[in-house]
Parts: sequence; structure tokens; C-alpha cells
Amino acid sequence: MIESEALCLRVAAFLAKHCARLGVPYVFKASFDKANRTAAKSFRGPGQDAGLAVLARVRSEIGVPVLTDIHTESQATAAAEVVDVLQIPAFLCRQTDLIEAAAVTGKIVNLKKGQFLSPAEMGRVVAKAIAAGGERLLVTERGTTFGYHNLVVDMRGIPQMQAFGFPVIFDATHSVQLPGAGGDQSGGQREFAPVLARAAVAAGANGLFIETHPDPDQALSDGPNMIPLRQLPQLLEELLRIHQALA
Repeated sequence: MIESEALCLRVAAFLAKHCARLGVPYVFKASFDKANRTAAKSFRGPGQDAGLAVLARVRSEIGVPVLTDIHTESQATAAAEVVDVLQIPAFLCRQTDLIEAAAVTGKIVNLKKGQFLSPAEMGRVVAKAIAAGGERLLVTERGTTFGYHNLVVDMRGIPQMQAFGFPVIFDATHSVQLPGAGGDQSGGQREFAPVLARAAVAAGANGLFIETHPDPDQALSDGPNMIPLRQLPQLLEELLRIHQALA
């Protein structure tokens, strides 16, 4: 989530430098409006206009592609004027009108698998996007609901969803989220995010989605499952070695 323009520029510049050093493509992601917060009082972000202005500056000054999530059809139209990738949130992956609105923009669309769906069921989500004219799609795995306040990841889902014909991304940090476990907020087990990231790369994932922050304990959203920014360069090096070993 966009906390401030300065923070977005700091994170984007840091990761762009290290990804360039490693030869790894990098896409910056931040939300201008987190509409699915656990509690009504939680900070949602700066809003559409101010948030898109921040993302536009990141894109122009840091020189990296930008991704943001959308929650309504009108947001799809507005965000498509600024960003390179539109993301359908996991909770909204069954919303046909939203998927269609994203697809018709012609932008790359990242379809996040709902925690309530099997990998096979994501095939119908992909089919909706294709029917609306979507040609550049990504499918993201982010775990499956397992009882209360817990998610598990079935790595078989990565090759199963790759069979749809599009790249599969693994969301390493949302997969260690503990939904609602913090009472009025979600908890998380960030110590397991690197473990799952390594497993996903070994399973053949085409890319990784990783939330990070200079001080996750002070983050305004998803802090418990974020990887500290200073730890990411070493983790990226480890993940790249695993990827290279599969070649």
C-alpha cells in the first residue's frame, strides 16, 4: 500500500538497482486504495488520484514498470492510463465485470487466485479474461484457506496453472499471511516467506511477488508477512541460483 511518495521512491530505487545488478526483471507494486482491509478504521491509502500520481512518478523517475490493484470497473480505466499491469485482487477474482474491465484496457492483467479456489478453478477466471480480449495475462498463487486464520500452499498448483498458457507468479508474502489472526488486522509469519519463495522457484514459478518495507513492524498494511527491505538482495541472489540450477 502507498504510505508515502518518498517511501515508494526509496523502495523502488533500492530494488531496481539490485535487480539490475542480478539481471532480474523488476515490477514495482503498490496499492492506491486497499479496499479489503480487515477493519473499517484501517488506513486504505491515499486514494485514486493522489495514488496514481505517486505511481506515475515512480514509473518515470525510477524507470520501472508499475503494477497496482483495482477494485471497480472505473478504477480499471483510470489506472490503465498510468500503470503497466492491472491486478485483480484474490477476493475479487470471480467478479466478471471487473475482470472484463481490466482486460479491455489492453494492459497486462495479473489474476490473483482466490484463497477459496483450487488451481483448476482458476482456469475459468483465465477464460473470462480471454473472452474479454485479454491476451497478456499472469496468474498468481497466494495460498489456500486452511481452517481459521491460516493458509497453505500446494506447489502442484504452479504447473497446473501454467497449463492455462500464461506465466504463473508466486506471492511469497501473502501466502504466509494469517487472515484475521490479529483481531482487527491480519497476522503473518514472515520467517516462512523465504522458505516458500525458494520452494516456488524450484517448482518452476515464472516470477515472484514479494512485499517489503524498511521497517515491517511499522508498516501500515501487511507488516507481519513482509520481508525487511535490507534482506531482499541476499534472498534474490539465493532465488536466482535456484532458478539457474533448473536451466
